Amino acid sequence: MPIDIATTAARILTAKDTRQPVDVLIPAEAEPTIADAFRVQQEVIRRQVEAGDRVAGFKLGNIAKAMQTKFGVDEPDYGYLLASQFYPENLPRTEDEFIEPYIELEPAFVFKQDVGGAHVTAADIIAATDFVIPALEIIDSRVRNWNIAIFDTLADSGSSAGVLLGGQPRRLSEVNLSDTPGHIAFDGEVVAEGNTRDIYGSPVSALVWLCRRIAEYGIGLKAGQLVLPGSCLAAAKMVPGTRITGRFEGWGEVSFDYVAAQV
Repeated sequence: MPIDIATTAARILTAKDTRQPVDVLIPAEAEPTIADAFRVQQEVIRRQVEAGDRVAGFKLGNIAKAMQTKFGVDEPDYGYLLASQFYPENLPRTEDEFIEPYIELEPAFVFKQDVGGAHVTAADIIAATDFVIPALEIIDSRVRNWNIAIFDTLADSGSSAGVLLGGQPRRLSEVNLSDTPGHIAFDGEVVAEGNTRDIYGSPVSALVWLCRRIAEYGIGLKAGQLVLPGSCLAAAKMVPGTRITGRFEGWGEVSFDYVAAQV
């Protein structure tokens, strides 16, 4: 039985709104395809934009082997970022905003010109980049216990839930994204470490991969949008009552307080 695009999209939106995950999103017996899963995502985004939100960027996820191992998927996911998902740094987020969130550290890209197509190169990404900026991404599956396959996370917009940007934008010539160590700390204690080279050799190469993949759907990356190339480390499960900081060595950091739900 094929996937019911509209019904699956509605179930994702209900899980988002109620913070109640589904047990199974896309059953294996439906014999899903990557294209089916992405069509679900596009329907979710269409409905959210129709309700007043705005597409503000795009993300690539699970490009690093550490992330694939963490969540038991064997290929990257990708999806749209909405304006409502962008949160201010240093301001609290509360436990009851999410289901079972994890935190990632990424070098976010903002483009000054459109870039895309099946034959994009690293030079095209570099030429299109306006600046890069430290970012924390909150991921939060709408499937219970993160029991996901690639079809689930792709339909669920790469499990995206929030983005926080630091205040230290840099030109690509001012950072070395092929070798920049980074870490995430909870209350000053490091809980995850990595390096930007773990993002497909370089985040620039990761975005080449992304452009070529989404070109199959006639999609490119747009000027002014923020794009996340994937985490440089294995995501850390968020713990209520902690201050969470992501830091890139020699570049900058971004922090916020993750607050327990009020009883």
